[in-house]
Amino acid sequence: MFQGQSIQVLPIAEAGAQGLVELRFDRQGDAINKLDARTTDEFRQAIDAIAAAPGVRGVLVTSAKDVFIVGADITEFGTRFQQSPQQIAADVHESNAMANRFEDLGIPSVVAINGFALGGGLEVALLGALRVMSETAQVGVPEVKLGLFPGLAGTVRLVRVAGLATAFEWVAGGRPAKAAQALAAGVVDEVVAPGALRDRALALLQSAVRGEVDWAARQRKKREALPLSPAAVADALATALATVVADARRGAPHQPAAQIALEMMAEGASLPRDRAIDLESAAFGRVAKTQAAASLVRAFLNDQAVKKLHRRHAREGRPVAQAAVLGAGTMGGGIAFTSALRGVPVRMKDIAQPALDQGLAEADKQLARQVKNGRLKPEKAQAVRASITAQLDEAGFDQLDCVIEAIVENLEVKRRVLAALEGSTRPDTVIASNTSSLRIDDIAQPLARPENFVGMHFFNPVPVMPLVEVIRGSRTSPQAVSTAVAYAAAMGKVPIVVQDGPGFLVNRVLTPYVNAFVQLVADGADFEQVDRAMEAFGWPMGPAYLQDVVGMDVGAHVFDVIAAGYPERIRPIERNAIRTLVAAGRFGQKTGGGFYDYQSDPAGKPRKASSPAARALVATLQAGGARDVSDAEIVERMMLPMLVEAAHALEEGVVATPAELDTAMLLGIGFPAYAGGPLQYADWLGLPQVVALCEKYAAFGPQYQPTARMRAMAAQGSRYHSL
Repeated sequence: MFQGQSIQVLPIAEAGAQGLVELRFDRQGDAINKLDARTTDEFRQAIDAIAAAPGVRGVLVTSAKDVFIVGADITEFGTRFQQSPQQIAADVHESNAMANRFEDLGIPSVVAINGFALGGGLEVALLGALRVMSETAQVGVPEVKLGLFPGLAGTVRLVRVAGLATAFEWVAGGRPAKAAQALAAGVVDEVVAPGALRDRALALLQSAVRGEVDWAARQRKKREALPLSPAAVADALATALATVVADARRGAPHQPAAQIALEMMAEGASLPRDRAIDLESAAFGRVAKTQAAASLVRAFLNDQAVKKLHRRHAREGRPVAQAAVLGAGTMGGGIAFTSALRGVPVRMKDIAQPALDQGLAEADKQLARQVKNGRLKPEKAQAVRASITAQLDEAGFDQLDCVIEAIVENLEVKRRVLAALEGSTRPDTVIASNTSSLRIDDIAQPLARPENFVGMHFFNPVPVMPLVEVIRGSRTSPQAVSTAVAYAAAMGKVPIVVQDGPGFLVNRVLTPYVNAFVQLVADGADFEQVDRAMEAFGWPMGPAYLQDVVGMDVGAHVFDVIAAGYPERIRPIERNAIRTLVAAGRFGQKTGGGFYDYQSDPAGKPRKASSPAARALVATLQAGGARDVSDAEIVERMMLPMLVEAAHALEEGVVATPAELDTAMLLGIGFPAYAGGPLQYADWLGLPQVVALCEKYAAFGPQYQPTARMRAMAAQGSRYHSL
């Protein structure tokens, strides 16, 4: 009946299936099905073929892949979202008219859901009169994670199929649902074993054709308004909105998709299907043009690009089957736990038993947390723990593929320990340093095999933070880099390859941001206002609070190392609040006071409070006294030096691509997700605006001086990321 590259429609040959056809999603040359432009066009043609064929009595919708449909093709969003909101809404409305034609065919339809039916995949499944789901499958509408919501009437049909409360929860939460949950919600009609899925779906279709199931009533329900009073709708909306506002990730004004969707769904609940779809289409056109949608879609595409690089490194590196961590404690224990959890046995070596005990205690704590949260069964946790070998000697080091050094951050100590380590390992063993501030080339100076030496900078706490900077020294071999990348990826981390240099990438780009904060305070700004402004901008914590959490003595040292590497831009600030507080013994949370005062709550967590002592110390530095600074000026003065330094890092080849740079900043320091990373943020502002703002603040120093390339890009209307 129809043969496309993504969809086929063919008669069902089984006995008793006369007049039944199968619409099969089977994207040629791919392991998955997705709703790209080609598939959508073929779906339209398939519907036409079914409608025109005489004698068709029912449709079975299936997938020939291991998944049903994973969602839309996000690579197509860039060009599509460049249209006006009205044009986007018109395109969405046209797709919905096509989808409605399938729902309104006037014959029963059953959808067999296997694997994943996410986003547009679930929306296609909701077109059917009935749905049968494999007990191993998952369904959901995760679009809110991209700053969007369903645009193929998913909001409209979920409300009518599952009820208002469930639809609100699924759309605003974006979490996938397993089969039992989907069945309980009424999203599917039956759940069966994977091997029985097609047969049971076909049997249900045959039952519907015989009139044993009132499939027409189910389709009719999706076309009608919801039978709820305005008060009931208002109450459900208020409850859902309260949940969204309580969740900072979704409730922040910078990510409005969830709130827009909920309000639109509440309004559409009292309308018939087609009018509710009109609301969804118009709202989708608006939300697609938000900064959050642009940046979160870009972050997704960046993530895909980075994973592609990981696969290349996995091919070019050597597999790590046996590893070791040199230096225990909290950091070493975190690395050992992470490696063992992902199936790579690890030796943890230290020169002192108390340090080994601390490292093992950290691993035990993390494993207990995994068991408590239901992520690991106790027997699996025991097996992971058994794969961590704590030792005071170097027994077995001649069998290792990789050793990660995590000892004290002292150049001479690292040189001495690593030079001795080379004698205990194989000639091809990769040795990695978890340094955060020392240059790889400096550490490698006495090594006999510098080609096997690489940096692996884990961010703290290791079990939580996903980023690992893999640092390539001038003598590091490509194979050593690829081995380290592949090992980090196997540990569940996101490794980003960077060139050696002061601060590597993330801390280097962060340093001008901290410097701008110190200058703002010296100029009279209230540091608590700066924190509030930057948190309102989207940072998880303001710069003063960040210094307290990191520890100002540690932060000041790292700052000095990095600033010394870039003296032409990162100039020392004479009236430096961080140095003043350190000199007064106020290091932050660990001493009970920094920019803020801290006391432990009943759970033992430090709670901050305004500190008169800190405010008095800072006031002595503000020669002109305190002055009013607008939040807009605070944001601009804080963010611009970061954008400029990111541009320098990219131009100098510290990182190879804008995708890797922005991914590192999102994962390493919590750069606001809706802004997408420094280079995506520059793209959103537009390079002409960035350059203009730099000129506005040029008097504050060279860190506000845009690069020549930035000026050229501004003149040409260029972007860092392609559409």
